Amino acid sequence: MAASSQNTSSSRALRDAQLIDSSGAWAKEARTAASDRAQAAGLPQRRDEYWKYTRPDAFVQADVTLQSSLRRSLEIFDQRTTVLVTFEDGKIQSSALPSAAHCTLESLASASALDLHWARDIYGRLEAAGQTPVQRSLAAVNTAVAREGLMLNVTGAVAAPIHIHATSSGQTDAIIHNVIKVAAGAEVTLIETGQYGARTNSVLEVDVADGGRFHHIRVQDGDERHLLTHIFGKIGAEATFKSFTLTAGGQLTRNECVLQLLGDDASVSVAGACLGDGRFHHDDTVFITHDAVNCESRQVFKKVLRNGAVGVFQGKILVKAGAQKTDGYQISQSLLLDDDSQFLAKPELEIYADDVACSHGSTSGAIDAQALFYLRSRGVPEAQAVDLLTLSFVAEAIEEIEDADLAQDILDHLTQTLSAR
Repeated sequence: MAASSQNTSSSRALRDAQLIDSSGAWAKEARTAASDRAQAAGLPQRRDEYWKYTRPDAFVQADVTLQSSLRRSLEIFDQRTTVLVTFEDGKIQSSALPSAAHCTLESLASASALDLHWARDIYGRLEAAGQTPVQRSLAAVNTAVAREGLMLNVTGAVAAPIHIHATSSGQTDAIIHNVIKVAAGAEVTLIETGQYGARTNSVLEVDVADGGRFHHIRVQDGDERHLLTHIFGKIGAEATFKSFTLTAGGQLTRNECVLQLLGDDASVSVAGACLGDGRFHHDDTVFITHDAVNCESRQVFKKVLRNGAVGVFQGKILVKAGAQKTDGYQISQSLLLDDDSQFLAKPELEIYADDVACSHGSTSGAIDAQALFYLRSRGVPEAQAVDLLTLSFVAEAIEEIEDADLAQDILDHLTQTLSAR
């Protein structure tokens, strides 16, 4: 993954000596260990099974010329009160970050200069744990060379969502590493909109302590851009983790999510919806490990594809020995609006406990001709009828959002996106 002008390109070097030398003790330790992991694993290749459906070339080449711009200003949450953090061309645009009750906000650039910091137990640690059983070397590269990111330490119930909005001039590369620590019994919602760069490698590490609640909503938009994201999560007893992603644009997107349920009675949900048109390749890769009793996980993904667009889903539920009473649900579905588009799915279950309820399913099909005829027969124009059926199709994924107002914002934005096509 090529870095911005202030970062070393991972295709040329996996270690930024200048960055490591200028880091405080905790960050130097984490960056050095991540660099060693990346160099030992090497960059992903086309022959790697993990990259079977999505070529890694665009993420590892030294130079890729892209001209990316947002189709809209992504003002979909403007009616909500949020704590706004802005990035421009991969850099936080405020020397004094906003404040909010029950949480502290810091930049990675300032925190990494300190010798002691609360992020020491999270930064790079969750990413390192997520390297097994599959090596994710581009995530390790991110940990090693990232200079920018948001560090959020949540100690109670945060009333307003923390909203990261990123803008890009169009041709920059960005490497972003965000870290979230949710204390026992605390709760926070993180919203991400915009784009950090024309080509982005981002990592989000989230540690949710016992009884904590973390909600995550992101909207990925833009025209010609390449986006690689990683979420690494550790979830404690009776804790909740929920993440939803809407993707409506871009040339190449790969969203990875690796979660570990380590405490009894934990609950996680990872959901997504995407609209793809033409030169659009969208990959959701999810790995959820159950390592505690009476935990629940849900994976719900819906993809709408047309004009040769490609959708990919690789999802796995691993239930370890002793993780009894696990409830694991996984569904991935695609709506193909023409014969040229394709959906590639690889759902997996690996179970070592005998008292579980796990299921997975994957389907792909065209618009329901009977439903379309019903709407047309009642005077609904064909294009509008297709949009209505599309909204109905992705509704299950949007319903995974717990906050009804934010879910409505997503639905309204999706409706506007469809009407503009």
